[in-house]
Amino acid sequence: MTDRIILASNSAIRQQLLRNAGVAFTPIAARVDEDSVREALLADSAPPRDVADALAEMKARKISDKYPEAMVIGCDQVLAHNGTLLSKPQTPDNALEQLRCMRGVSHRLISAVVVYEARKPLWRHVGVVKMQMRDVSDTYLEGYVARNWDSIRHSVGAYKLEEEGVRLFTRISGDYFHVLGLPLLELLGFLTLHGELET
Repeated sequence: MTDRIILASNSAIRQQLLRNAGVAFTPIAARVDEDSVREALLADSAPPRDVADALAEMKARKISDKYPEAMVIGCDQVLAHNGTLLSKPQTPDNALEQLRCMRGVSHRLISAVVVYEARKPLWRHVGVVKMQMRDVSDTYLEGYVARNWDSIRHSVGAYKLEEEGVRLFTRISGDYFHVLGLPLLELLGFLTLHGELET
């Protein structure tokens, strides 16, 4: 490992956001059973915000246990819609079903980031964005999923705002970086105040 900062994520967009911001880091994916943890938290009636925060912390803690000398960034994002959490679609039909149930109404994207050092949490932030989806037709949604399946299968809610998915929405209330799954401005502020980034 060459960098002081570790991003505990395999997410290409999170890595790109940090690189674009000039942050030197090493990506090391945290292997955790997210589905089991999410189900246990939901069974205990944990709100979506707590689910995202707990998953982000779990990833940061796991990597910090291996690299206690590093500053480890853990992230997670959940989508809350009508009292339920949607996950990454498993099939194109699953993606189409998710998009159909969200069209014409709003949902919330909740993005959490937790920073660990020496096996202890240093800082955390949870950002919430309200997404208003257009009442799009079945024909458009079917074509959208067919054209974009290879990309959207990796995204909660079956869309990517930085790609054609932006056409699905009429209004977004909140921070664009939170939509992409990383509270970037808040994280950069913390890293700067902590002396990890030049002022």
